Amino acid sequence: MLLIVRFLSVSVYLVFIGTALRDVINYELQISWDTRVYIGLTTIVIAAITQVRELKYLVPFSLIANVFMVVAFAICLYYIFSEPVSLENRDHWPELSALPTFFSIVVYAIDAIANVLPVENKMKDPQHYLHPCGVVNWANGTVTIMYIVIGFFGYARYGEDTKGSVPLNLPSDELLAKSAQLLAALAILFTIGLFFYVPIEILWRMINAKIDPKRHNVAQITLRLGVVAVMAILALTVPQLEPFIGLAGALGSGSLTLLVPVLLDTLFRWPNDFGWMKWKLVKNVGLGVFGTFVLVAGTWFSVLDIVEIYK
Repeated sequence: MLLIVRFLSVSVYLVFIGTALRDVINYELQISWDTRVYIGLTTIVIAAITQVRELKYLVPFSLIANVFMVVAFAICLYYIFSEPVSLENRDHWPELSALPTFFSIVVYAIDAIANVLPVENKMKDPQHYLHPCGVVNWANGTVTIMYIVIGFFGYARYGEDTKGSVPLNLPSDELLAKSAQLLAALAILFTIGLFFYVPIEILWRMINAKIDPKRHNVAQITLRLGVVAVMAILALTVPQLEPFIGLAGALGSGSLTLLVPVLLDTLFRWPNDFGWMKWKLVKNVGLGVFGTFVLVAGTWFSVLDIVEIYK
């Protein structure tokens, strides 16, 4: 499941980058290339990025991506508040059928479980990673606040026209708006190597013992190119951002982020380590029910959305 959600993330990122490039380049050059063309071109770049095999070489790219994303975030806020923002004509409550997809997207957005152990293992001071004021809480807290701000005010500004990513709502005829879209696309592009690192390491450890050591380098290159090709084909098949994110969140994050940790924590504490009135067990049951809801309902409605695209 970890492999599925990580590789689906690469497909999601391909769709986002392709959509952003389409909006900017098509307007500038007065052409009408399909999103799939830009996904194909982006795949070539990603195929090169994913050949980087050491985590320490990927971290600088992630730092640059964070800077790009913060700048894009600020530009989005500038456009959102360039006119008065009001919820007066907005739907305050969604349809019940939209909730599973919403929860799937939220869980997917804050999911970083695949990078927790690898990053901690590579840190100079691992003890600074998980404590209350450590790297995880600061990073997730900051990201969550940014999502809430851009999501709430983005919807207040654009209403039902809000796209799968708010930068895609910015006007295509203004330089500042185009720079925000390109910065967001570059930020995603620079972090793909980091997302790719964990699943490809898992795959490689499963097969490297069966391959002649003299052919390890060629095998690594072939494996990485093959996985990128499969993810590109998937992105080309469904070049729509919203249902893709919902499917990745429901299918992968719903189980990995919620169900698996809850199950392991329950087994670890069983039978007498659940605290006062067994509140930790109650918490785990609640999270388990929510995770099951996200997994089943989120997957179902995301698949329905994808089917609807091809009707």
